Amino acid sequence: MSADKAAKIRSTTILCVRRNGRMAMGGDGQVTMGENVVKQKARKIRRLYNEKVVAGFAGSTADALSLFSRFEQKLDEYHGNLNRAVVELAKDWRTDRALRHLEALLLVADDKFTYLVSGNGDVIEPDDGIVAIGSGGPYALAAARALAKHTEMSAKDVVKEAMLVAGEICIFTNDQVVIEEL
Repeated sequence: MSADKAAKIRSTTILCVRRNGRMAMGGDGQVTMGENVVKQKARKIRRLYNEKVVAGFAGSTADALSLFSRFEQKLDEYHGNLNRAVVELAKDWRTDRALRHLEALLLVADDKFTYLVSGNGDVIEPDDGIVAIGSGGPYALAAARALAKHTEMSAKDVVKEAMLVAGEICIFTNDQVVIEEL
């Protein structure tokens, strides 16, 4: 992804944490157009494939919804096999001319795996079970890692607190957090 494209993906925060056999993914609800907040309670995280997969997006809403649709098709095509679905989506994203121009990132997770899928065709599994995307991603990631290292909080509580920290720092992130847990 070019630096220009990466710079445009700034309008949200999505955080995923795995801890003690649980996975929690959270996303804020703010939607911005330019410098204006147009919505406070958007839902940027969705359950897919019979509620067994959670996906969250950062970037252009229309682009992300298009990716959700493609990802859902891949999940169906590969009978819920998350590993295969993300690899096939990344291949399509890298090779399909229309998809290459989408400005979005996806975080996807099931009960065993978590992946960040990028427009470069990257499929990245975090080393420590903690990953974040979007403009507030670095803040949420740092807070989540500190909380995971120094507390006994659940995955869901780490996500909630780290997302609130990101919302206090990032102007494109708010405190209207939706969390899904597996």
